Amino acid sequence: YIHFLKFLLIKGVHKMESIEKNIYFHVGISKTGSTFLQNRVFPKLSKITYIPTNKYHRVFEEIKDCDSNTILVSREFDRQFEREVTLFSSRFPKATPIIVLRKHEEYLASQYKRFVKNGFKGEVEDFFDLENDKGFFKILHLSFSYQIKVLKERFEKDPIVLFYDELRSSPRDFINYFCSLTLSDIDLEKVNFSKKHISYNEKQLKAIKTVSKYFNLKKRVLFNSPILNLFWRVYQGFFRYGILYFSLVMPSFMYSKKPLIDPAYLKKVGNHFKDDWEKCLKYENRKI
Repeated sequence: YIHFLKFLLIKGVHKMESIEKNIYFHVGISKTGSTFLQNRVFPKLSKITYIPTNKYHRVFEEIKDCDSNTILVSREFDRQFEREVTLFSSRFPKATPIIVLRKHEEYLASQYKRFVKNGFKGEVEDFFDLENDKGFFKILHLSFSYQIKVLKERFEKDPIVLFYDELRSSPRDFINYFCSLTLSDIDLEKVNFSKKHISYNEKQLKAIKTVSKYFNLKKRVLFNSPILNLFWRVYQGFFRYGILYFSLVMPSFMYSKKPLIDPAYLKKVGNHFKDDWEKCLKYENRKI
């Protein structure tokens, strides 16, 4: 009986420790500085244990095995946002969600360029159809106040809402504020604030978009063998980046003079989501 009681006691303590873990769940969204935070900031935080993105596929086991009571989980979502948030919250409803938002027109432009770089061959209106909502990205994917609502409904704690503009204009203040919200600390002198790379320019993206009409450059799995897929990814990456860098010396007559993204369309998107953006600004915890 004594051994059995000890077993139950230890099991109960472990369960209690798991329940009492203070978890912060950074959900992105994509194209809001997530890569910078995940690679250069979060690993250098103290007083909190960061579970990196390459371990997210087994995040529940990582949290369970973590000795720390204060944990930061980070991932970036876009179209799969609601599904992933629902899955995580079903296991850890007491976690505090953190979301970073960017103006709708800027977010759309950045996402479109990313997908064009990776083989999307349609126009921006095919990517996001504001009139009929038949695009690759749906209106719901750009409804940020709805995403805040989802976080409020799925978790017991209110979400922390931050803004990409503040990270871009005042990264040190943004990081300090993030630390104050997550009860963590950081030595900013150890953070690399240099730009990792400059975004691909209009000419490069037009070139790869043209080639994508004839060759499928989308990232995809073709083989059952992991080794064959590795060779495929290397080949595809070499081909893709070869086009991007060859385009820098391409004569101007070889690519369209039409803008990759019509500025008037972006303005229309911004106007459409004006009220949604205002709602997000009102929800923000504090201006930096």
